[in-house]
Amino acid sequence: MGRWERALDAAGVREAGLRAAYGRQRDLVVRYRREIAAAAGLLLPERTVPHVIAATAFMHRTDTLLDSGPAEGRRKAAERWREEVTGSLAAGRAEDPDLRPLLHSANAHPVLRERVLEYLAAADADLDFAGFGTEADYQRYVDGYSLPGFMVVAGLLGPPGDQRAFRTACRTFVDASQRLDFVNDLAEDLAAGRLTIPEQWLARHGVTRAGLERAQDGPAVRALLGALLDEADRTLAEGRTVVDLTPPEHRPLVRCVVGVEALTSAAARADLGALLHRPASPSRPAALRLLAREYLQARRSRG
Repeated sequence: MGRWERALDAAGVREAGLRAAYGRQRDLVVRYRREIAAAAGLLLPERTVPHVIAATAFMHRTDTLLDSGPAEGRRKAAERWREEVTGSLAAGRAEDPDLRPLLHSANAHPVLRERVLEYLAAADADLDFAGFGTEADYQRYVDGYSLPGFMVVAGLLGPPGDQRAFRTACRTFVDASQRLDFVNDLAEDLAAGRLTIPEQWLARHGVTRAGLERAQDGPAVRALLGALLDEADRTLAEGRTVVDLTPPEHRPLVRCVVGVEALTSAAARADLGALLHRPASPSRPAALRLLAREYLQARRSRG
């Protein structure tokens, strides 16, 4: 029996049709974020893996709806999806077979139901995105959209019962992660007509949106990007407390996620000017060393 089949058994997924549906969700995650599927399979207890896969697949499907096509079409599609998911969760059944894993996982982990509903309610924050005038605008976006999205999966990894302290630590980590994403994805976002750096930061460094769109490299742009990465790194260091608030069996994966962010920031710093053209990626050997180290730790913690 393979690792995935053992994980389905451990998660109580017995019925053939449901197992097939979980398999399709896993295939989806492997196609768009192979590293997430691999890390979850290696670092988490088997009983947790299918639930994390179902939550991650739901996030991907929702993000795709929010990001694809003209604004009005995206809004209507998001509203239909919100109604379908909330109705299915309320009824305990779904017409869409690919929603069955989410329902099964939400029944096994009621915190997932709460986080899914919270995230769906927050989706308009992304649909209404028109850039940030100030740092405060960015922080409201983190509270209103980034954190609810992150908690869909993170809620499954946090402590049972009261997660308030864990959520606070997640909020700090998400602030760092979202800022890093916005810096790292700058070229792609600008190409899509989105400026995700607060205008306040541009004005502080004497940089214009037009200059960024033309990929005009120079000392001012590099100072801006370096300052943003400094802020992301500072917040990431504070956000590492999320590891200690995570149950021991889930810490290897959470440490790995935090570690990948640190590696990504280091890769971005290696050539700030290149961020005007493409995102940076962590060194593959460094990422593999991180995964191997956490895999050994996970093996030791499970005996």
